[in-house]
Amino acid sequence: MSDSPTVLVVGAGPAGLSTAITLAQYGISTLVVDRRAGPSGLPRATSVSTRTMELIRSWGLEARVRAAGVDVEWRRWTGRRLVGPGEVAPISFPSREQSEIVSPTGPASVPQDALEPILLEHLRGLPAARVEFGRELTGLRPDAGGVRAVLQGSNGSTAVQARYLVAADGAHSRARRLLGIPMTGPGRSSSAIATLFRAPLWEHLADRRYQLYSVTEPTAAGVFLPAGPGDRWTYGVEFEHGRAPLDRFTPDHVVRRLRAATGIPGLQPRLEGIGAFAFAAGIAERFREGDAFLVGDAAHRVTPRGGTGLNTAVQGGHHLGWKLAWVLRGWAGPALLDSYEREFRPVAAHQVSRSVDPDGGLRPAADELPVDLGPRLPHRWLPGPARTSTLDLVGPGLTLLVGPAGAAWAPAAESVGIPTGSHRIDETTARSLGLGPTGALLVRPDGAPVGWWPCDRGAEHVLPAAVTSLTRSNPELTDPASVSAAAALASSVPAGPPLPSQPSLASVPVLPEASR
Repeated sequence: MSDSPTVLVVGAGPAGLSTAITLAQYGISTLVVDRRAGPSGLPRATSVSTRTMELIRSWGLEARVRAAGVDVEWRRWTGRRLVGPGEVAPISFPSREQSEIVSPTGPASVPQDALEPILLEHLRGLPAARVEFGRELTGLRPDAGGVRAVLQGSNGSTAVQARYLVAADGAHSRARRLLGIPMTGPGRSSSAIATLFRAPLWEHLADRRYQLYSVTEPTAAGVFLPAGPGDRWTYGVEFEHGRAPLDRFTPDHVVRRLRAATGIPGLQPRLEGIGAFAFAAGIAERFREGDAFLVGDAAHRVTPRGGTGLNTAVQGGHHLGWKLAWVLRGWAGPALLDSYEREFRPVAAHQVSRSVDPDGGLRPAADELPVDLGPRLPHRWLPGPARTSTLDLVGPGLTLLVGPAGAAWAPAAESVGIPTGSHRIDETTARSLGLGPTGALLVRPDGAPVGWWPCDRGAEHVLPAAVTSLTRSNPELTDPASVSAAAALASSVPAGPPLPSQPSLASVPVLPEASR
């Protein structure tokens, strides 16, 4: 790859890596640069959501990512000390029983410094991508047919011409500042001091394997989170904004606090790091400036509450990535890119608002899971020896799920100008999706439905019309006569019931857990 990639991604964190993976899978020449020497060695985020795991599953990385974490129940335990009596309560992530209803996978407790190397290795294995650490963005301006960026590295300054730029360089994004996009929102609300350490806590917790432990001991109140295999933990203490006394948190002081907080007087923790960070939240005034786009923390910053930061970043990167790829492959007109912010900003704004709510991480999963999953088609296990979900059928182009007698859809799909995977599904699955034996459901690469027809009447017209509506300003996909015919047919075809929504989790029983 030359130094003139089609897409330049600034930042190799979760947002930049997911954007680049998505682009490279379409064969789009992508250069990822990062000013750091390599991936971060800090756990940072530790909760990988259901939808993020679905994307990771689609990249073939589910088993590797899950093996890099710890097996926990998605609950919060609260007690005076870690060892002793306490109470268990649900958090916003779904339980195993809830996840099994709505998804082929479920949340994973994996630290960010374990997840990023897996994503990075996968990206480097894709021929269309290149990743370079130690290159910092220092200049940026629009240019004919794209953007021109100046990168500073060990060998001096170089200019890179790209058709599009993706700013994924974090909450203090230089790219965002160079683009002149302000950040608005509540800003900093509090501060915290986090200690990363190793100690044999699991043997004291026995079967109490949860994602979050809150201790109320007056001299050492704080929160414990597992930070990877091998009894690696994070202990966080929150303070009023600007009042985090980092200078007092010496190693000796931290050890005393950990002993008091755990209730294990002889605990000998191995400290790996002590640092302060701000609970801050905000959202960019806009997610786009010309041919440059913002993703991840550069576009929307959240506090740790609710565990949504990494997940919103990964999902936003995938969302932007497939739309950029479709435009660059000629499958859609440039107007498709306008839908990135229109569709994703409400999701980001919800997570920003939730993260500043002191109880944002304790909202019911029944309320928050639909936000995480978004509008993608419902999960259904397909019959057969292989464990295949309807979500596993979704491909990089369009995906058409067809009822068992819907023979008319295959030839219609061949005329739309976009690779379309057509899958004949069994009658039971079709009925659960609201389809008759000859009906069809059309979905985008993110699984969001863009066409639903209970029967195959006028298939050769209604399918191209739906594709045109999605791709907007690409007139080569279908002709005006077809659009008009489809509109006329649509008015005469029974509308049928609405597309089924995700099953409600409100009715899923949560198994009682005894206080300990």
